[in-house]
Amino acid sequence: MTSDLLIAFVIYAFVTSITPGPNNTMLLTSGANYGLKATMPHLLGINLGFCVLVLAAGFGIGGLFSAFPLLHTLLRYGGAAYLLYLAWKIARAGGPNAEGGRDSPMTFFQAAAFQWVNPKAWIMAIGAITTYTPGNGFFGNVLAVAAIYVLVNAPCLLVWAAAGTALRGFLSKPLRLRLFNIVMALALVASLYPILAEAGS
Repeated sequence: MTSDLLIAFVIYAFVTSITPGPNNTMLLTSGANYGLKATMPHLLGINLGFCVLVLAAGFGIGGLFSAFPLLHTLLRYGGAAYLLYLAWKIARAGGPNAEGGRDSPMTFFQAAAFQWVNPKAWIMAIGAITTYTPGNGFFGNVLAVAAIYVLVNAPCLLVWAAAGTALRGFLSKPLRLRLFNIVMALALVASLYPILAEAGS
């Protein structure tokens, strides 16, 4: 990978990691509901789970979407259905041990597994492989892309989790927290628009 391509990829990784999406919305919500320390397994699960997804996309799984377009459609709508389920869970959450809400944040393995049904994560991974991974020395370049994504993605995820944690004082009143969770659930649903709009075009 040339230095110019490396710089371009770092910018791509930063922009795709810091902008709103399902992962960042859920981290913001988790930070607000459970605090930064309790949200760290969720954050690490996203970071390392996405790294594995990039490696898988680079070493062949991503090519299945080209060979079998139906898989891409199934992922899009299956992922959308799961995101709607998560939005419903978030809307019902009221903080730790609240009636009707979950009593713990997403675990490391749940967050890692979620990357495989997260349409934005697939778009990011396949975009990185197809655009920023030269064919010459492909194996090493895929490893480099995955490693760079881990390094760039982690602080971006931390910003969202920390932002949610910073809101905990303001959201200490149950009604405010409930309204916040409903707004975040709606934001998660709104994040589906680009995915479904692309499907309809």
